[in-house]
Amino acid sequence: MQQVRIRVTYYSAEYIEALVRSEAEKNLWTRDEEEQYRYSLLKTLNLDERIAFHFDFNVTGVPVYLQPFDRHLKLFVGKKVIEPVDYDKRFNFKLQGQRDGMVWFPRYDEKTGKNVLDGLRDLRLAIDGSISQATTRGGDVRFVWDITGDDPSVLNKGTAAARLEMDRLIKRLEKLRGDRAKIQQQMDAVNKELSEIDNRVSELQQQED
Repeated sequence: MQQVRIRVTYYSAEYIEALVRSEAEKNLWTRDEEEQYRYSLLKTLNLDERIAFHFDFNVTGVPVYLQPFDRHLKLFVGKKVIEPVDYDKRFNFKLQGQRDGMVWFPRYDEKTGKNVLDGLRDLRLAIDGSISQATTRGGDVRFVWDITGDDPSVLNKGTAAARLEMDRLIKRLEKLRGDRAKIQQQMDAVNKELSEIDNRVSELQQQED
């Protein structure tokens, strides 16, 4: 006999703030310690680019084999279906007992660059029911979150937000400098070819004279 318990947590802005406050109160943190925890959490979740979920499995009886784990997951954002871009690779190994880890989906549409959550009322995630004997007959295992009250702007405050913005800007600067170096190489190559062509044209003109 097999039993499979699955719990999935969506990291909404409100949930993150509640988690930070709860940890701060429990550990009697100072304001600086609370901000450090918020910064570390937000950096780990990478919410600027990803939609983050925490998965918690508990399997008793016959083990579950999920490899490749990302092939079993689908996130419904409006009429679109998106697949994970990253996940805890431990989910690819034989699963028996308790195991938890993170899963990330893309936050922005590759073609339009638009945030896929903009204007949505709910978020739906499906796990393929064929992952185990316990879930096969019932079809896909589905989770739904009401995200109408999710306000990411609540995270844009305090020193943690400033440090994250600094991280983003430094990362952007590094990318732009790399792009500039590549463009400069291309310009140098073009200028060299132009010079060679000009010189050859001058030589041919002198021969005609």
